[in-house]
Amino acid sequence: MARLSIRIDLEPGNRVGPGKVQLLEMIAQHGSISAAGRALGMSYRRAWLLIEDLNKGFGQLVVEAQIGGKAGGGARLSAFGADLVAHYRAIERAAELAAAPFLARIAPSAQGSS
Repeated sequence: MARLSIRIDLEPGNRVGPGKVQLLEMIAQHGSISAAGRALGMSYRRAWLLIEDLNKGFGQLVVEAQIGGKAGGGARLSAFGADLVAHYRAIERAAELAAAPFLARIAPSAQGSS
């Protein structure tokens, strides 16, 4: 089955795509960058660099540090980060709906060429 993948190029060097959005979702789920990276099979450094790219590209925090307590610190999505994920997923759903009739027409030919 054909699947649409969306990458949004906002300006040179500032991109948001399925990988970064999935990382943000994992941070929201796990409460830390390192746990999110592990869940995705990604090093902490790689995850941290992707988050830094997002923070820098948008000029505001997408992920915020949480001050530690007994269990240590962590990370969470900022309000902007949560909105970014929600808007990206809405764009993705809208694009999939719009593209569905076209994908259905080309998917059979793409499957036969493998």
